[in-house]
Amino acid sequence: MDHVSFQLGTTNLWSWLVRLLSKDPEWLNAKVKFFLPKMDLSSGDEAQDTTQRVMLQLRRLHTQGRATWQAFIHCVCMELDVPLDLEVPLLSTWGHGDGKSSPQTSPLTLPSFFPGLKRPHQSCGSSPRLKQCKNHQLELARRYLKLLRTSAQQRYSRIPGPGQPLAFHQAYIPPILQWSRTTAPFSAQDGAVVGDPKAEDDTDVSIRDLFSTRADKGPRVTVLLGKAGMGKTTLAHRLCQRWAAGQLDRFQALFLFEFRQLNLITSSVTLPQLLFDLYLSPEAGPDSVFQYLEEHAGGVLLIFDGLDQALHSHSSTEPEGPEAPSPALALFSGLCRGTILPGCWVLATSRPGKLPDCLPTEAATVHMWGFDRPRVEEYVGRFFSDQEWQEAALAELRENRHLQSMCAVPALCQVTCLCLHHLLPGNSPGQSAALLPTVTQNYVQMVSTLSPRGYLPPESLLGLSEMALRGLETGKVIFSVGDISPPMVAFGAALGLLTSFCICTGPGHQGIGYAFTHLSLQEFFAALYLMASPKVDKNVLARHVTLNSRWVLRTKARLGLLDHLPTFLAGLASCACRPFLSHVAQQDEMWVSDKQAAVMLALRKLAIRRLTGPKVVALCHCVGETQEPELASLMAQSLPSHLSFHNFPLTYTDLSALTNILRHRNASIHLDFEGCPLEPHCPEALAGCKQIENLSFKSRKCGDAFAEALSKSLPTMESLKKLGLAGCKITARGISHLMQALRLCPQLEEISFQDNQLKDRAVLNIVEVLPSLPRLQKLDLSRSNVSVSTLLCLTKVAVTCPTVKMLQVRARVRPQVSCLLIPPAPTPGRGPWGWRRCGVASCPEPLCLHFHSRLLQCQLGIHDVQELIAQLREGPRLEEVNLSGNQLDDEGCRLMAEAASQLHITRNLDLSNNGLSVDRVHCMLSAVNTCQNLAELHIRLSACVPGGGGHSYLCSEELCFLLRRLTHCGLQAKHLEQLCRALGGSCHHSHLDLSGNALGDEGVAQLAQLLPGLGALQSLNLSENGLSLDTVFILIQCFSTLQWLLHLDIGDRLAGGCPPEFLAGVPFLAFDQCCVPKSFCLRQCQLEPLNLTRLCETLEKCPGPLEVELSFEVLSDQSLETLLQHLPRLPQLSLLQLSQTRLSPKSLLLLADLFSLCPRVQKVDIRSLYHMTLHFRSGEEHEGECCGRFTGCGLSQEHVEPLCWLLSKCEDLNQLDLSANMLGDDGLRCLLECLPQLPISGSLEEEEARPPHASSRLCPFPSALRLSQCNLMPEHVPRLATHLNQALKLTALTLTQCGLGLEQLIVLLSLLRCPVGLFTLRVEEPWVGKAGVLALLRVCTQTSGNITEISISETQQQLCLQLEFPPQENPEAVTLRLAHCDLETHHSLLAGQLMETCARLQQLSLSQVNLCDSSSLLLKNLLVSLSELKTFRLTSSCMSSKGLAHLTFGLRNCHHLEELDLSNNQFGEEDTEVLMTVLEGKCWLKKLDLSHLPLGSSTLAMFTQGLSHMTLLQSLRLLFCSGRGDVDNMTCVAGGLRQFSTVLSPSLSHNQIRDTGAQHLAAVLPGLPELRKIDLSGNGIGPAGGTRLAESLTLCRHLEELMLGYNVLGDTTALGLAQGLPCCLRVLHLPSSRLGPKGALSLSQALDGCPHVEEISLAENSLARGVLHFCQGLPLLRQIDLVSCEIDNHTAKPLAASLVLCPALEEILLSWNLLGDEAAAELARVLPQMGRLKRMDLEKNRITACGAWLLAEGLAQGSGIQVIRLWNNPISPTMVQHLQSQEPRLDFAFFDK
Repeated sequence: MDHVSFQLGTTNLWSWLVRLLSKDPEWLNAKVKFFLPKMDLSSGDEAQDTTQRVMLQLRRLHTQGRATWQAFIHCVCMELDVPLDLEVPLLSTWGHGDGKSSPQTSPLTLPSFFPGLKRPHQSCGSSPRLKQCKNHQLELARRYLKLLRTSAQQRYSRIPGPGQPLAFHQAYIPPILQWSRTTAPFSAQDGAVVGDPKAEDDTDVSIRDLFSTRADKGPRVTVLLGKAGMGKTTLAHRLCQRWAAGQLDRFQALFLFEFRQLNLITSSVTLPQLLFDLYLSPEAGPDSVFQYLEEHAGGVLLIFDGLDQALHSHSSTEPEGPEAPSPALALFSGLCRGTILPGCWVLATSRPGKLPDCLPTEAATVHMWGFDRPRVEEYVGRFFSDQEWQEAALAELRENRHLQSMCAVPALCQVTCLCLHHLLPGNSPGQSAALLPTVTQNYVQMVSTLSPRGYLPPESLLGLSEMALRGLETGKVIFSVGDISPPMVAFGAALGLLTSFCICTGPGHQGIGYAFTHLSLQEFFAALYLMASPKVDKNVLARHVTLNSRWVLRTKARLGLLDHLPTFLAGLASCACRPFLSHVAQQDEMWVSDKQAAVMLALRKLAIRRLTGPKVVALCHCVGETQEPELASLMAQSLPSHLSFHNFPLTYTDLSALTNILRHRNASIHLDFEGCPLEPHCPEALAGCKQIENLSFKSRKCGDAFAEALSKSLPTMESLKKLGLAGCKITARGISHLMQALRLCPQLEEISFQDNQLKDRAVLNIVEVLPSLPRLQKLDLSRSNVSVSTLLCLTKVAVTCPTVKMLQVRARVRPQVSCLLIPPAPTPGRGPWGWRRCGVASCPEPLCLHFHSRLLQCQLGIHDVQELIAQLREGPRLEEVNLSGNQLDDEGCRLMAEAASQLHITRNLDLSNNGLSVDRVHCMLSAVNTCQNLAELHIRLSACVPGGGGHSYLCSEELCFLLRRLTHCGLQAKHLEQLCRALGGSCHHSHLDLSGNALGDEGVAQLAQLLPGLGALQSLNLSENGLSLDTVFILIQCFSTLQWLLHLDIGDRLAGGCPPEFLAGVPFLAFDQCCVPKSFCLRQCQLEPLNLTRLCETLEKCPGPLEVELSFEVLSDQSLETLLQHLPRLPQLSLLQLSQTRLSPKSLLLLADLFSLCPRVQKVDIRSLYHMTLHFRSGEEHEGECCGRFTGCGLSQEHVEPLCWLLSKCEDLNQLDLSANMLGDDGLRCLLECLPQLPISGSLEEEEARPPHASSRLCPFPSALRLSQCNLMPEHVPRLATHLNQALKLTALTLTQCGLGLEQLIVLLSLLRCPVGLFTLRVEEPWVGKAGVLALLRVCTQTSGNITEISISETQQQLCLQLEFPPQENPEAVTLRLAHCDLETHHSLLAGQLMETCARLQQLSLSQVNLCDSSSLLLKNLLVSLSELKTFRLTSSCMSSKGLAHLTFGLRNCHHLEELDLSNNQFGEEDTEVLMTVLEGKCWLKKLDLSHLPLGSSTLAMFTQGLSHMTLLQSLRLLFCSGRGDVDNMTCVAGGLRQFSTVLSPSLSHNQIRDTGAQHLAAVLPGLPELRKIDLSGNGIGPAGGTRLAESLTLCRHLEELMLGYNVLGDTTALGLAQGLPCCLRVLHLPSSRLGPKGALSLSQALDGCPHVEEISLAENSLARGVLHFCQGLPLLRQIDLVSCEIDNHTAKPLAASLVLCPALEEILLSWNLLGDEAAAELARVLPQMGRLKRMDLEKNRITACGAWLLAEGLAQGSGIQVIRLWNNPISPTMVQHLQSQEPRLDFAFFDK
């Protein structure tokens, strides 16, 4: 007997073990590899027989330590067929932790050397460099490189065993790789390096191409990005295997590091230590070896796997050299930037996210996309060696689309194959795939499959799950020997769930580490613990069902470890997983179903929320895992009609999950993918999705492979109307595939291929398809490269194809081709032109009759224009011909002008920048004078300013205006005679733009004499003509005497202002109106007081109304005083604007005194010292409230007192805004002292200017004061209270981020002594969200008045109190607090004080709070004492069941409640049933909100019973979250509503009642005669249910608010509603209701003239030309929402005309439409007439810088507007900055200010 058997204590047991393991030496080899991952098992074993090798390996395992030996014994008993008489002594002797048979080795530290290690441990980082000869150095390096390659061969070429990743032995299948940013010569056309999946191992081209970059200098860094499971680590190991086999011959050395292991290194290391101590040490001469690696760095490859898991952020300083100790991530940074080991190659793998700053900008980025269908089939084919099984597995895969989707992820493909290998033998065809419907159930099946004996011990599963969750919560993915018990190691090893490897925490400190084979497996087991552990209650479980924000490309540097946990929780909530969970939890299925219900409830709440794109995708995965059609339908119906995905990666699996949800949707949807890296074959996942109506892709990473995949799906999308592929790098090959598919899509209405740089062949290929698309309305080929010959072919097709409406081409700098098309005439029997040849007067829709031709900068010559004219003569009537920027010269321009009348051009002819000479300009005017219908002629001879020229501002066709633009033509005085002769008297109702010429004083004086003979010229622009002041005054005199001249614009080019083209549309801002003000604009003329006096005296003779805009570089105080003194003498003046004019701080006082000097002044609006606007009342308006806005003016403390004294003389001052100044603490104190003398009847706002984004909204309270970011110190609080007590009119105070702490707030409340009445105090501070309810209620005890309202919101960090002065005692409350106080002793005093101050409390609101049991107990005692409480709100909050019992008791004693809101709380069904007892006896209740509470059968019965006693109920809001069908729930609620008729506003939105529920409800509505409001949004109601509801709602004559949005109602419902809209209607919401132009027009006709309508929402409907059109208008309309309604320029004018008829409008929402500059001009024209407008939203339209400038001009005349949103319009960042500097109210930011 040897020493070991003697030490173990029994010879027989040792012998039995040796004999048992000798029968299966391969199994023993695999286990030794698992437990000793760094040991070389081949050394010394060759000459030994089997028994000797077994004994040697057992000794190695035993020497490793007791924990390893115990885990090994458990593996023997668990996996091998061990007789019972041997298993019992084995486990009793060696399988428990109390044995003392072997010495215990440290679990984390191994001996520095023992037999079998690959290398002896030695530290070389600090050893001195030895002087050796060159040959010896080369020999040492050669031996090390050989050792490195041998080590890689041993590590990566072995056959996987039970302890290795879950796979059988199969060849590697290369994934799809797509290059994002690289210097490598890859084809940009294909987009993806697909690699042949059938290639042999030695021809794996795509892997070799990873290092084929041409970057010979600088860092050679490649970043491989891929989502979890895509095979990043596998590819890294594959590279090591390839290199070991000699197939990556360009590299002499390869090192692979994992960041999850590098995270364990607690100390700084040098680069030699990283390479040698932590990877593989050389046998000798480490310094010589490292020197060799430095000299041959180009042959060194370092792979860093899992960059997203790097935990330690490196310092900003890079390592000074390879010998400088640094953190591992800092060394990685130095390698990437080339500061250490320059010239080496670095490959890093990471999940998608914001890459760390250490990566150089020139690093190549590669996306790994997993498997497409050929790769999946190849993988399956190689996985199953048996031909029969292989065919069976492929058959299962091809028949199950969901299984295909899962297999697109390589890790899931591996799991699926493993499960199929187990399931196929025992199931008939098709049944195996049915058992694998979700990812979670795949994992469940896999765990069951891997069990050696077919039985899963629950204790082991639960123990492993607890370890997984604990690791994820602490950020641990590697477990040491001390973290995991030996039986758990054995269980994980037996099932192949754990891997083992050597870990190192620093030089000389090594040990064994264990990890789950994949991070997703750890997440699965963590979810299993949450679902199956009795220690986890439902509240904790629900808190884990969250969706992390994932704008990973911009905002998040490192992903968390719990990202997929909600997906697995959702999968385990499926009914199919109930038996498995019951087994693991050892509980009955009823217990399990309660846990599952908590997850389902949390998912239902998420399903109805508006989420960002990444969260929508994550929720789609979660909902799909549940296999609950009802939940999928709820989410599908709740999705917005326009769903956008921006800047995050999307895979085939993601789109497949989204498509599966959309299939449950009744309404259509628009999908917009912008900037998202997309898997090349992911469009195949959209196949058969009939809900997609608009599909748009905008990404440079698509390519032809993407287009080919999309072409397979397009014919199956039956509802698709719009297709966009912008900037997708598609070439002729991709276009060819798409055109074959588009021929099968006749329903398409709009196609966009803009910014794809298409060549001639591709463009002509597209045009050939037009006859196959009869409904196509627009084809956009912008930014395509086409030749002149192709251009002429396009024009020929455009004029001969009956559907083409507009052809637009812009070449040279930004090549563009776009076509607008209309469908053919619906009436049979018409000729090929149909209605396109009809006259304007005979056609009801003239905008659809004409053809637009825009050929900009296309190098057209005279011969080309002759052919073009011949083609256009054969076509329809033309609306516009734009040939600017070509080479027509004098002769070509003459031919085009003469042909204008023959071509019947009705709107615009633009011949700018065509080489026309100055002397021939008058000939052009003579030629077009014969064209009676031409509305605009534009000629410009100099080069266009980028972004300026070519924009046309169309006039009213009915008024026959003609705009002649002769800008920058070099016209001089000598040309005027011929010019005016050519104009003749044809300028009636026309506009003449002569800006940018060289007329000078002589020319303009001559023109002034000729003006009366030019006809009724309405607008004249003479800017930039080098005029003197005397000439300017001559023009002003003409302007005053000529009544028909409405607009005069004079001035040099603005310093830093807009390009001249921006001002071209300004004359149109105020025309086409019955009463048009005369407007005079004088820019950049420096006027002294004497000249200002002369100017004002001249303007006195000008008829009104008059608007004046002046712009000076500097305006002195004396000049301003002169100007202001003359204002009372200008009674016709309605607006005076000083823009881009420097004012002094003293001038602000002059302007403040203007209220008393000139009573006509209505508003002084100063937004900075460079922009001032004065608004005047008309002669009829003698009285009215005044408003002063002095924002951003640099006001300091010294200005406050004189400013307040001047303003105190204005008796009608209603609002005063002093925000964004520099008052400081002293200025604020001074303002408070002056506050009593200010006669402000509205609101006062003061806000410090510290943050640049500070808001300036007026507080909504009457006589309100708002202090924001004022930095109140403790000594300021008493003084603040003193001043507040003196402000007799003040009723509201808001303190926003003023540094007011909890103690200071208590002091303020105790000192506040307001006059008799109510006072509201609102505090918004960060600490409010952290203090807790108990602390905030303690604050309430210190007030000196009675509290009538309390509102607490932790998320909004807001506390609001309403106080009543003087305080009064309630005797009933005293009795109650004495009778019911059962708090503990230390809380009794607090409760008593609170009951005293809150004796008259009428409203208590708690939102988004966490109520502890103590707070709930305090609330219980408070509630029973509140005899006057009318309103109680507890929303979006959490509390325990015990706390809920306290709250319920208190609420049951509140008998006079009139409003009860318990919505959105985290309650289970049992808690909700307890809560329903509150409804008993609530006979005074008028408003009840129970949204998002789980109403089960018994709970719903209690609710309907309580409903019958609420005879005064007026408002009811429900959103079901139960497991029952919502149709059944609605039937119960409808039955309850039948019992009484007092309900005024039931809100039943997002309940999925569908047509059946709607019909039940419709039967009840006629019995509710007093119905005021009904909300049925998002209920899946179709046309049948909608029509029935419309019939019933017409009988509700008192209805004021109707909300039916997000249903598939259609035009039939709209027509039904239009027939009987009640006259009392105030609110109509029909967003995303599938309305068309017919339904919208019928509603607008029915609404026209309604006296009470305040809000209209028709957003997300295809209104097109059916936009609202009013004749009488809506006098009280405050908000109109027309977001995403396909409104374009053609409908902008009637829309603007309708908006003018709504004088009370405050908010106009027109975002996500098709509005361009013409629409901007129309809106800018009406802005000054909309006096109450506060906000206009024009996000995501087609407005350029020119249109934005026009809006700014209109905004200046309507200064009440607070903001115009213009985010995501085609405006350059430079121009955005310029426009905002001129007009800060233009908002271009992504987030709303």
